[in-house]
Amino acid sequence: MTMSWRLASRLSVVTLALLVILVIAVFSLRNSSDSIGAPTGKGQTSDSSGLQGMDLGSVAAPDFLLKDQFGKQISLSEFKGKPVVVTFLYTHCTDVCPLIADHLHSTALGLGKDVGHVAFLAVSTDPIGDTQTAALRFSDKHKMTHYWHFLIGTRDELALIWSAYSVDAQAATAPGVVNHSTALYVIDKEGRERVLLDNNFTSQQLTGDLKVLLSE
Repeated sequence: MTMSWRLASRLSVVTLALLVILVIAVFSLRNSSDSIGAPTGKGQTSDSSGLQGMDLGSVAAPDFLLKDQFGKQISLSEFKGKPVVVTFLYTHCTDVCPLIADHLHSTALGLGKDVGHVAFLAVSTDPIGDTQTAALRFSDKHKMTHYWHFLIGTRDELALIWSAYSVDAQAATAPGVVNHSTALYVIDKEGRERVLLDNNFTSQQLTGDLKVLLSE
């Protein structure tokens, strides 16, 4: 009888433990199901406007002046009245930069007729390799030639902009390879930094942000 009582007691404990595990699993599954399709931490709405990304506090975006793939001088301030996307790329990149360029192209297409009311600026992180010819070739390859301004300059010119936008761009570690941080600033019509996206952004996310800013 003693052994049977002990066995029954142990079975009760095991049964209770399994029941607790089952309840936890059910709640976890339900929570996971509820969150499918919901934005992750990086994509959560940052403010009441509905923008997705890291809230930048609406501080004034630092102005700059550089030449684009056509040799035309371009400043950030000339686009006041339009939402602006500012990113940092280099033309000989073989991994992240081409993906960002392709996402920007998809974003431009997603905006439809509104694309003319938005500006896309890509600032070089490779003052040596990013010549005007290289910038034009890269723009053509990713179908962004007439959608963006790929901005190039000397190291001194570009370094000031990298610093202003907290971008780390290091000297080439091998021919055509530049280590740099990726950042994508979404700036509103008043020239204020609204949200920051990383290189994992989606074209749908960016298109949504730009449509919000267009409606403001």
